[in-house]
Amino acid sequence: MYVVDTRDCIIVSARIDYVPALIVDTNGVVSLVGFYTSDCVVASASFMENLEKVSLESKRLILQTISLEHTEDVFREFTSEITIFMYPKPAQSLRETEKIIREMILQRENHTDLVLVILKKDGLEFLGICEVGAIDTQTPELGIWLKKSAHGHGFGREAIDALKDWVDKNLEYNYLSYPVDKRNIPSRKIAESLGGKVFREFQQINKSGDLLDEVEYRIYK
Repeated sequence: MYVVDTRDCIIVSARIDYVPALIVDTNGVVSLVGFYTSDCVVASASFMENLEKVSLESKRLILQTISLEHTEDVFREFTSEITIFMYPKPAQSLRETEKIIREMILQRENHTDLVLVILKKDGLEFLGICEVGAIDTQTPELGIWLKKSAHGHGFGREAIDALKDWVDKNLEYNYLSYPVDKRNIPSRKIAESLGGKVFREFQQINKSGDLLDEVEYRIYK
């Protein structure tokens, strides 16, 4: 039997299966019984309540939860050049960008994804976005993009390091998934800097209609 004490925690995701079994006692009496097995992710109630207030700092960066005030920055910087190796495509308008950010906020409220804006500590310049998705599972997924002018300064690795540190302290997981196009060498180096190993290769068509030739890194604690 599997028992989860929910007085100080909440189950945010679970897969529960009923398994029948035959039990024979010492007197030879056979009984048909059953029990439930579960694959669940448990998080403290205080953690889930504070998800909206997540704010991380590193040497040069501040990571804050995304909000509608970042709409113009995201629309301006999330360009076709940035998304060339990514699944999403750039929004065509501020209204579309706002809709996307509202969806990100809803995902945060539903405790499934945490999207953070990356700001330069000196002056709070917007640099990009990093996220951990599927936080209600045992295999969350890391992702990041930086605006063009922020490339080549080590901001990506610094941001993901800070995010993974938060994940390690707040989530129970089997491994972190980090999918990336084979041609995106700087992003692959981020995964490898965390000890990530290629688990599989796959291809998919992104929303711009281009073929992505990807690898999935798996990162363990």
